Amino acid sequence: MRSLDIAGTGMQAQTTNVETISHNIANMTTTGYKKRRAEFQDLVYQDLRRAGTMSSDTGDLVPSGAQIGLGVRTAGIYRINEQGTLEQTNNALDMAVEGRGYFRVTLPSGEYAYTRDGTFSLSEDGTIVTADGYILNPSISLPNNAENITIDQSGQVQYTVSGQTNAQVAGQIQLVTFQNENGLAAMGQNLFTSTTSSGDPIVGTPQSTGFGSIRQGFVEESSVNVVTEITDLISAQRALLQSFCSQDLKP
Repeated sequence: MRSLDIAGTGMQAQTTNVETISHNIANMTTTGYKKRRAEFQDLVYQDLRRAGTMSSDTGDLVPSGAQIGLGVRTAGIYRINEQGTLEQTNNALDMAVEGRGYFRVTLPSGEYAYTRDGTFSLSEDGTIVTADGYILNPSISLPNNAENITIDQSGQVQYTVSGQTNAQVAGQIQLVTFQNENGLAAMGQNLFTSTTSSGDPIVGTPQSTGFGSIRQGFVEESSVNVVTEITDLISAQRALLQSFCSQDLKP
C-alpha cells in the first residue's frame, strides 16, 4: 500500500535524525566539534483534484484541491558553526580561534586540511604539529632551547633562549575562512577539506578583517549542549517508533 511506502520514508528520515543527534552526543567532548542538524524536505505530491479546476457539478472553480504527499527525504545535514566555549589549558602550544577561521595543516599527501582543533605540540625537529603529527601551515619551528613561548592574538609566535632577554620571532600563524563553511567535507580526525561548494580558501592574519583572533593556552570545546541533544534524541526516537508502528499497520 502507498501508505506503508510513505511511512517508510518517514522511518528512514527519523533514523537519519537519530543518528545525527547520536553523533553529536558522542562528540560532546571533542575539541572544536560543531554540532550537526539534519534538515528534511517533503517529497512530491500526487494531485487527486487540482485547485482551480472546474467543478463538474456546478461549473464553479474548485477553491481547494486534493493532494497526497508521498513522504519525506533528507535534504542535508548542516553544521551549526557557532563559537564553542574556550577552555583554559595553560599549555603554551594550545590555541583556540575566537571568531571565524580555521587552522591549515599539511597532510602527508601534500594536500591541505583545515581544523578548529588547536591542540598542538612539537615534533622531534621542533616543528609545530597537530596531535596526529600533521604540520601547521605555514610551518613554524622552534629551537630545542626555546623558552617562554608566546603567541599573541594576531598569531605571531615568539620565544626567548637562555641567557637572552630579547624575544625572537619564530613565525606567523595564518587562518583560513571560506565563503560557505557548510560546504567543507569532514574527513575525520577533526579535519575538513575544501570542496567546490565551500569555495576557495581565503587566507589571512588573525585579527584582520573577517578573521578571528588566537587565544594561547586555550582550546575550543565542542558546541554540543548535551541537555538539548538528549531532549531532541528522545523526541526523534519517539517519532521513529511511531513511523515503525505505522509500517506494521494492516490494510
